[in-house]
Amino acid sequence: MSKVAFLGLGVMGYPMAGHLKARGHDVVVSNRTAAKAQKWVAEHGGASAPSPREAAEGRDIVFACVGDDNDVRAATLGSDGAFAGMRPGAIFVDHTTGSANLARELFAEATRRGLGFVDAPVSGGQAGAESGALTVMCGGEEATFATVEPAIAAYARSCRRMGPAGAGQLTKMVNQLCLAGLVQSLAEGLNFAERAGLDRQLAIDVISKGAAQSWQMDNRHKTMIAGRFDFGFAVDWMRKDLAICLDEARRNGARLPVAALVDQFYAEVQAMGGGRWDTSSLIALLER
Repeated sequence: MSKVAFLGLGVMGYPMAGHLKARGHDVVVSNRTAAKAQKWVAEHGGASAPSPREAAEGRDIVFACVGDDNDVRAATLGSDGAFAGMRPGAIFVDHTTGSANLARELFAEATRRGLGFVDAPVSGGQAGAESGALTVMCGGEEATFATVEPAIAAYARSCRRMGPAGAGQLTKMVNQLCLAGLVQSLAEGLNFAERAGLDRQLAIDVISKGAAQSWQMDNRHKTMIAGRFDFGFAVDWMRKDLAICLDEARRNGARLPVAALVDQFYAEVQAMGGGRWDTSSLIALLER
């Protein structure tokens, strides 16, 4: 068991930190809103700290799951950042979905300070975090990954090292690109079925047994048919992730015509007031 810190107690971080505590790790949490950290301690035990630096002091591993690149920088760098409190040999694991450039930047800074760093974005959403069944894509040195993998197992059903620093973030970009096209296709299929006079549930029951089957189809078709989107992975966050993908593509020359189009559809959902709706809300555009 390790002495760990967890920074960021949102819909993902809150249950992830809980799984670490349930596995017997000594956990200190820190959150921008202190009341959330206090609530977590009341529920799980452990301790809270007012800043990332104080949370990181004396810890073997420091985990973070925050909003974006700027939030990660705030949690790691500067006088109140975790790096300032971490002892030599400690490892920082960033579960935030961010840019590969930032991962490489933080890996270099961590190495300069005698620290380890792993970029480790996750897939599986809030449900996966709560059930401890996330997929974790990691970038970093092999020995560093091997050290943190047993702790990550507290909330992951799959955890793989994809390559050097930044490789985890690049793999998450692949995940989001594939996801965007799937959700749009499912939305179009359901809308087409309704306009063709089909029983949409019956149609899904049939095609989900064939080549069209996907996680999105299995887990989102019922709420899409019902027009319920008040849960899950928010459109605002998906647009953040697609912006990272499109920016990386401009550097590496990859063509992303479908992702660029779906990103604009999500912008229309935001304009409808659906920024916090689940990503499956793309169907709402077709049903207007």
